Amino acid sequence: MLAAAGCAAPLAVPPATVADAARRVASYSASVEVSLRGKDVRARTRALVAFRRPGDLRIEIPGPTGLRLVAVARDDRLWAVFPADRAIYAGAARAEDLEALLGVALAPPEVMDLLTGVASPRLRAYRARWGAALPRQIEATLPDGARLKVTVAAADAPATLGQAAFTEAPHEGYRTVDADQARALWSRR
Repeated sequence: MLAAAGCAAPLAVPPATVADAARRVASYSASVEVSLRGKDVRARTRALVAFRRPGDLRIEIPGPTGLRLVAVARDDRLWAVFPADRAIYAGAARAEDLEALLGVALAPPEVMDLLTGVASPRLRAYRARWGAALPRQIEATLPDGARLKVTVAAADAPATLGQAAFTEAPHEGYRTVDADQARALWSRR
C-alpha cells in the first residue's frame, strides 16, 4: 500500500522504484488543496479526488453547508451535481468538457497521471515534489496556459473504492445547467 503521509520534506525527484510504483496505481483517493489561475477562471478550493483506472474519476468540492459539487466521470460520460442548487450538468468525459466545467483542460486519465507523478505530453510544464510514495505538491501549466497547483493533504493508493463512488449522483427533479452556469455554481464564494 502506498500512502502520502509523513513530515519529511518533499523530494524533487523520487527513487525510480517509488515513481514506477506510483505510476502503476490502479486506484487513488486524496484530500487536496487546489489553486487554478487561468484566462477565464481563478479558484482556490479544497477537494476530495478519487479515481479507478482506466477512466473513472470523482471530484467533490465541499461548501459551507455541504457538498457544493460532485463530479463523476465514468466511461465516456461526465456528470456534475450541485446539491445545494438542485442543478446538474452532463457532458462527455473528455478534456474539453472538464475545461468548460472546472477550468482544467485534461481528460480523466490525464488527471490520474498528474496526481501520480506522470506528466501528460500535452502539459506545457509539470513539476512534482514527492512524499514517501506519491506526489505531495504538483505544479502544472495546462495546455491552455492555466496554472494548476495541487497540494495533497492525505492520499491512499491503492484506495478501496466501491462501485457507488463512480455512479451518477442522485439528481431527480434537478434543473439542467450548461457548462458556464455549472462553473459559476461551484466557483462562487
